[in-house]
Amino acid sequence: MQNKNYKEDFLLKFGENFGKIRRSKSLSFRSLSQKCDIDYADLNKIERGKRNITLTTIIELARGLDIHARELFDFSFTLKDLEK
Repeated sequence: MQNKNYKEDFLLKFGENFGKIRRSKSLSFRSLSQKCDIDYADLNKIERGKRNITLTTIIELARGLDIHARELFDFSFTLKDLEK
């Protein structure tokens, strides 16, 4: 049986990394929202790991943060605890 929490864990890790980058650039949700095509409330949900996003949203986040999209995935995450 698979560990069903791995998706939630990944979203939380992604959100933590996104938040770290956003704060390092001193951007509020509203100011970042003005730089990309994502509502500020959705940005908050992404950062809290409550929103599963699409590839186009990743591009918008990267554009708004002025970073390469791969930086959003620069965090440690393994699937070693999963069973097939």
